[in-house]
Amino acid sequence: MDTVRESPLGQLLREITGNRILLYPEEKPGFVPSKSAETKYQIESKQSLDGNSIITPALTSDFPPDVNSDGAHTRDETKNIVDWYGPDDPANPRNWSLWKKRFVTFQICLYTFAIYSGSSIYVPAEPQIMEHFQVSQTKASLGLALYVLGYGLGPLLFSPLSEVPLYGRNIPYITSLIIFVMLCVPTALVDNYTGLMVLRLLQGFFGSPCLASGGASMTDMYSDIYLPLGLTSWVAAAYGGPALGPVLSVFSIAKKGWRWAMWEILWLSAPILVLMTVCLPETSTDNILLRRARRLRKVTGNSNLFSRSEIVQNSQSFCDMLLDCLIKPVEIMVKDPAVLFANFYTSLIYGIYYSFFEAFPLVYPAKYGFDATDVALIFISIIIGCGLAIVVYIVYLHTRLMPDLKANGQRAHEHRLAPALFASFGPPAGLFIFAWTTNGTIHWAVSAFGIVLYAGSIFIILQCVSVYLPLAYPKYAASLFAGNDISRSGVAFAFILFSRFMFIDLGIEKGVTLLAGLSILGIIGMFILYFSGANLRARSSFAEHS
Repeated sequence: MDTVRESPLGQLLREITGNRILLYPEEKPGFVPSKSAETKYQIESKQSLDGNSIITPALTSDFPPDVNSDGAHTRDETKNIVDWYGPDDPANPRNWSLWKKRFVTFQICLYTFAIYSGSSIYVPAEPQIMEHFQVSQTKASLGLALYVLGYGLGPLLFSPLSEVPLYGRNIPYITSLIIFVMLCVPTALVDNYTGLMVLRLLQGFFGSPCLASGGASMTDMYSDIYLPLGLTSWVAAAYGGPALGPVLSVFSIAKKGWRWAMWEILWLSAPILVLMTVCLPETSTDNILLRRARRLRKVTGNSNLFSRSEIVQNSQSFCDMLLDCLIKPVEIMVKDPAVLFANFYTSLIYGIYYSFFEAFPLVYPAKYGFDATDVALIFISIIIGCGLAIVVYIVYLHTRLMPDLKANGQRAHEHRLAPALFASFGPPAGLFIFAWTTNGTIHWAVSAFGIVLYAGSIFIILQCVSVYLPLAYPKYAASLFAGNDISRSGVAFAFILFSRFMFIDLGIEKGVTLLAGLSILGIIGMFILYFSGANLRARSSFAEHS
């Protein structure tokens, strides 16, 4: 019941009916903010250290002196802050049941997978697009590159909006996904090259909220100890989407043509939109408490009840607040050296990752006689690597990290990067194996092993960075993920456009070796971040003003 009530559909139905259905506890007769039958909880205002009042449960069997029998305050007060009713308040996303958290995580992961697979689902269609529109390979590749660029630009708008208490996470999620689903239709029907490229850019842009705010939703629900577990599934969905995209479309394209790949994006995303509209509860605590404060003002008749976010929001104009949110992702990245390096390193990894989409068609058909469907199946090597890495990482969490945090408390943020120190050796090793075993005389499985090694180690690195970033500034988790996504997508856009020519000019051996050499710099950088990250964060000019 509470899941549907908090969903976009539930909120819309409440708005249409004047809040007469799907009532919250505050709106029901005889409301007390506790399920305890032993102690009668009533709303009272207590002075906090900063002089503001906080609406909290009062452990008393009588009404507080400033509350009458109807629950309304009898004296005027200012800045009465509405907070959780207690440490076990069921409205707090961190107090949701394990199954509810898993269900919400499942929806966000489905959403993320659909958007990410929408990028590479296009790749097997490139030869037919070249023929249909009479364009070069570079122009055909723009369909992938512009989609990636679009979901790099989108978080500049949607992720900061998700940090505005008035909107929360769900409004940016649902409104943008509606537009994304609508754009799937003209993308599948368009009959001119320019229109197809513009639509692919718009698809990426409006599909982007899950790519940054998805991680922020996990941060809303999971405590620091369990956050790595929640983020594991989200990173896996983001990582596996581009790898499985070509597999999802290659067989249908061979039979039905390139437009079929565009229709498949619609078939993936439309059911997810329906599911999220009906079943995705809001996770933003600022938004949840803001709406609670509005309900309490109406129920109690006390117009001075506010959530903390409302007080901050009311102190600045909407334009100033929006502008502040829009520049936040770039501001944090520029002012915090640790965040800047983490974004730089993951951008390099992401660019190399997408360059593989251009390397496979140059290697396996020419050297091993693979057809288009066989080449697409090579992408499954990435999924195998990801799956093995998930097992290794979860074992690490349960045997090392979580017991350590429970026994010793929170460590420096860099402690979460320990697995990445070992994993950072995997990308150059996997790339070297791939580069020098794809000559046609060595069995293709050896180069596929290089892909598995590369993919698994990259997953662990991305997972560690995804946990590390929100710990720096939990309040700005969406902006941190947005800044990371912007830098990653920009680099991937460039890699997609030049990597094919690099591989052709230098050869696969030298071209991939060059990428392996760049990855070695990442080893050095990861050790610097692990041992010196605290000092880098201490120099952050953003932390001083946040």
